[in-house]
Amino acid sequence: MTAVVETTAHRPSFLSIWVGAARPRTLPAAIAPVIVASALAWRDGDFTAPAALAALGFALLIQIGTNFANDYYDFIKGADTAERVGPRRAVAAGLVKPAVMKRVMIGVFVAAFLVGLTLLGFGGWPLLAVGVASILCGVAYTGGPYPLGYNGLGDVFVFIFFGLVAVAATYFVQAGVVTDEAWIIGAGIGALAANILVVNNYRDVETDAKAGKRTLVVRFGRGFARAQFVISHGLAVAALVVVGADDWHPAVVIGTAVVCVTAGWIQTRRLVLAQSPAELIALLGVTGMWLAGYAVIFSAALIWG
Repeated sequence: MTAVVETTAHRPSFLSIWVGAARPRTLPAAIAPVIVASALAWRDGDFTAPAALAALGFALLIQIGTNFANDYYDFIKGADTAERVGPRRAVAAGLVKPAVMKRVMIGVFVAAFLVGLTLLGFGGWPLLAVGVASILCGVAYTGGPYPLGYNGLGDVFVFIFFGLVAVAATYFVQAGVVTDEAWIIGAGIGALAANILVVNNYRDVETDAKAGKRTLVVRFGRGFARAQFVISHGLAVAALVVVGADDWHPAVVIGTAVVCVTAGWIQTRRLVLAQSPAELIALLGVTGMWLAGYAVIFSAALIWG
């Protein structure tokens, strides 16, 4: 592939290039599960700050490494072209050489592995398999012989690893067990994390189709993506209500559910009515921030509800 090289006069700073490549709008997907799992551990009297911080570091590094892998492999595979309408990609824009991005990607995943090793002291050797699987899937999202994101499995990857696995593992390294509540919360978090991908792929449907990237919206259409978006919001609300039904004050259950339903309705309306890539780029940020907001609301209800 040929990169679109930006002129020196308009070249962004070194820091802004790498911050942009890390894709900050996606980072709530790494932060949210750690927040709410730690809140659950706090409620149960098992909160362990060092374990929570290590889990947060691991999750952030996995997310950033995956984003760097996307930047590299999407360019190599021809998915990032001049027609692409999303945020600038560092390699495709000629800001970072492919070989450099590959080396940095590997470095970030190595750092994630090293941070993950510290978690073995809290959760034992079974976590090694979880960590290695997370790294391999982060690369396989757009790399390897059967890239998940190119075959409609990206949403499944996000739901599992940034929802179920992230919440369950973060709780496990603090409490030593995984409860039904942790799995339910993980489903809610994973559903909203997948919605970040829905918006991203909804925006890129035309260019992804040309590049042979068979995301769910490419395979089944925008109507399917809108339905998936709504169902994911519904799953997030259901997770909150199920967890809170027995322990929280009824007013807390109703109030938090109303907030979540309202947020879901507003975001769905914006998705349906979006007429330009700029609107979808803005919605991508909103979707990520809502995931963080959902985690904070859920956490507050767990602790004080």
